[in-house]
Amino acid sequence: MKLVVTIPALNEEKTIGDVVRAVPRDIEGISEVEIIVCNDGSTDRTAELAQEAGAIVIDIHGRPGLGRVFRTGFERAMRRGADIIVNIDGDGQFNPADIRQLIQPILNDEADFVTCSRFKDPALHPTMPAVKFWGNKVVTSIINWVCGGTHFSDVSCGFRAFNREAMYRMTLFGRYTYTQECFIDLFSKGLRIAEVPLKVRGVREHGKSRVASSILKYATNSLPIIIRAMRDIQPLKFFGGIAGLFLILSLVTGAFITGWYFYNGFKTSPFSSVIYISGACLILSCIFGVLALLADMLGRHRKISEEMLYLARRRIYSSKRTIKVSLPDQNHQAGLPTLSDAWAPIIRSIHGPEHAHDTEVHVTSSDRSSKTAV
Repeated sequence: MKLVVTIPALNEEKTIGDVVRAVPRDIEGISEVEIIVCNDGSTDRTAELAQEAGAIVIDIHGRPGLGRVFRTGFERAMRRGADIIVNIDGDGQFNPADIRQLIQPILNDEADFVTCSRFKDPALHPTMPAVKFWGNKVVTSIINWVCGGTHFSDVSCGFRAFNREAMYRMTLFGRYTYTQECFIDLFSKGLRIAEVPLKVRGVREHGKSRVASSILKYATNSLPIIIRAMRDIQPLKFFGGIAGLFLILSLVTGAFITGWYFYNGFKTSPFSSVIYISGACLILSCIFGVLALLADMLGRHRKISEEMLYLARRRIYSSKRTIKVSLPDQNHQAGLPTLSDAWAPIIRSIHGPEHAHDTEVHVTSSDRSSKTAV
């Protein structure tokens, strides 16, 4: 069984070498371990030190966002024939030795997706600013509500593991981050999710977090991802909830003006405008009710499309010809999407002696054009 560890890194020269070297290579049940560092436009020696420590380095240009960086590493790990993928940050907040514990539920066939939990065990709570702690609590509560009353304790931790079923099933779109979207997407597809409480460092020793450096920025960037995921995955609940809200407003305002009409001697003054508000809310409720039904119908088509994508991934990534199939050839025409386009936004090169045969890929996210050079 092959384990591939992916590490997104941005200016982590002080810790990346130690993180790569600390990844255990002698895990029971694992016959091969590879490490892929996704260098997200670092301006220091991150890529050089990671390669010296034994990692495969993917240079990503254009700063496409952590969500796309994660998907790039994920796609490359599948291309390398991974049976299990572990994602861990390069800042040293997580202990790579804990990978043994993290993947144990997968090795025991008890889970498809496993995430580290910083808050499940009170004895392991990390030291972190109160605003960050309560921010995590709020986001976790939202995800538990979206997922229909689950009891996850930490949905924002970047230390997580996936088996092949989760790899092939997962479809993410978020650019800024990926953590919460993973839960919503995989839970909606019926995959088994487990949390493993582990001790982590709550505050970075070096550098500054690109995601949680500002709580306001984190909230404004993460909330749209969560809302879109809910819209796409639970359209009936999403639009039906809005329809229900307008219906309640219509009933409340309608009841108020009706009561006022009879109580005030068959006069609506000075609240005549409430009649129009009640009518408008009723119309909006009907509109969103119809949208809910249409969105639910489209959601069924989405499930069919994702099932086809799942079968395509299984066929492609389980093949020994995966690298040749998943890269565009020399005659690839600009503007036509490839399998690589769907995952990697802007990949230019892969370093490492054993990958000298790999093809350079240039993809621009604006026009989706690409060109190759051997």
